[in-house]
Amino acid sequence: MPVRLFKHEEMSFVHYGGPPGNATISRLVGPESSQTMGAGIAKFDGCSIEWTVLYDELIVCIEGLFRLRADHKEHEAGPGDVIWIPENTTVRYEGNDATVFYALYPANWKKRAGVE
Repeated sequence: MPVRLFKHEEMSFVHYGGPPGNATISRLVGPESSQTMGAGIAKFDGCSIEWTVLYDELIVCIEGLFRLRADHKEHEAGPGDVIWIPENTTVRYEGNDATVFYALYPANWKKRAGVE
């Protein structure tokens, strides 16, 4: 697979959660292009999305205020802050005009977890 540049204006964001609020996601790297990692950009505004992470995940806040609730704690991240989430952690993704970059491992987590 060759090197690939993802131009912001060419990214396609799809609905991910809400109402209330809105969450969208642009999946950039996944099992179709990498055997090992996944990555993308997500936006959260006024929503709260519960999920159990079935992979290791790293989130970098690009803009706005991103919140992650896990283990009875709230982790607030602003631009430049990074959050690490280990596999099998139940979380709530929240934000106010938040845009984040995420990377996850492994890319084939759906197949591994039998949810494909």
